[in-house]
Amino acid sequence: MEKKINKNDYLKRKYSKLAKINKEYLWHPFTQMQDFLKDDPLIIERGKGSYLIDIEGKEYLDGVSSLWVTVHGHQHPVLNKAIINQVKKISHSTLLGISNEPAIELAQQLVAITPYGLNKVFYSECGAAAVEIGLKMAFQYWQQCKNPRPEKTKFLYLQNSYHGDTLGAVSVGGIELFHKIYRPLIVNHISVPAPYCYRCFWGKNRSSCAMECIQELEETVKTSHHEVAAFIIEPLVQAAAGMIVAPPGYLSKVRELCSKYNILLIADEVAVGFGRTGKMFACEQENVCPDIMTLGKGITGGYLPLAATLTTDEIYNAFLGEFWEFKTFYHGHTYTGNPVACAAALANLTVFEKERTIDKLQKKIDLLANLLKKFENLDHVGEVRQKGFMVGIELVLDRATKQPYPIKEKVGIKVIKEARQKGVVIRPLGDVIVLMPPLNISEAELRRLTKITFEAIKKITEG
Repeated sequence: MEKKINKNDYLKRKYSKLAKINKEYLWHPFTQMQDFLKDDPLIIERGKGSYLIDIEGKEYLDGVSSLWVTVHGHQHPVLNKAIINQVKKISHSTLLGISNEPAIELAQQLVAITPYGLNKVFYSECGAAAVEIGLKMAFQYWQQCKNPRPEKTKFLYLQNSYHGDTLGAVSVGGIELFHKIYRPLIVNHISVPAPYCYRCFWGKNRSSCAMECIQELEETVKTSHHEVAAFIIEPLVQAAAGMIVAPPGYLSKVRELCSKYNILLIADEVAVGFGRTGKMFACEQENVCPDIMTLGKGITGGYLPLAATLTTDEIYNAFLGEFWEFKTFYHGHTYTGNPVACAAALANLTVFEKERTIDKLQKKIDLLANLLKKFENLDHVGEVRQKGFMVGIELVLDRATKQPYPIKEKVGIKVIKEARQKGVVIRPLGDVIVLMPPLNISEAELRRLTKITFEAIKKITEG
């Protein structure tokens, strides 16, 4: 008689097999594989609501929205149904010279909800590609607009900025840890100090700040505007830099300077878009209308790769001409405007509207702010930064001097591993602990997320 296999034994064997294959063949992004190979990997099998579930059935609260993309939670029935229905029709057809229904409908809806004047939509598959497209559009615009300015070939960007990891995006990236090694491969552009209030470049604090960051930006713009095609910025929050929140009025002042000195403004809303700051788009917080906007991450609710670059009629019209004039925007990927991804994005917008996601979020933003206050009492928390549902908790060795921990101590990594043991998945940016949960997270789950994060920080930093 055949012996029955115990379910727990089966799952353990399954895990061991997958973990072995993972370590043997898979190279993970932004991961030091030498360290990764020492640990048992977390292997996710499924998700439900705000939770990730591993192959042994253990649940983990998804504290970073599976890298900032999950909006309405995992396995949302409206999103699931939209994807299944579209697959039954067609899964892919090229957007080169022909079109498809979901891509058309989504373009119309994106124009309707984004800031005024953004009337044209160009699709891609990831945020970095959307940024590349925006940079190329801005560059080419000045070469062939009604009054060409071929000398405008440079881009302004902020120190600590992150716009993706393809070479064009890296060229306007200001995080040396990520970008320094690739500098010989890219064109040099112009960086300006970021509005990092906690570690102000001028040694100011919020009570004595005179927006020196804006003053220096204006000085740079005055001397360089003739060669600058565009200024690219993450509106309100520099996400990958550690959730660095700009002071009120900074973004609107940037818009004023760009308009004054004839520089295009590219708003990179890949991370901050689709409700993350408490508005559908971060630019809305200061009523800013950019010339180019890039979208990604939450655009499909965290289901499928899709991104979009939106721009104005003026920029779009500069690319119109006779075939032989070669004004065409020669850019496009195989899966550009994929109908299944666009169907998911349409369903995502439907859920935003029907479930009143942004309205319901406001109360949870206030709750989160209150829950974060206790973190300020921890001995090694230097600053807690929050904008909407984007949170960065910066850990320091010494609060008085703001001295960071030695890199070799890997404090941020230790904290997230401790939290994982307690059933929460979060991810650090160096020693900044990031919280960026799905927008549909319940108040009870929000309390659990902050409680476990607090306990993990306290245990690792205070023993």
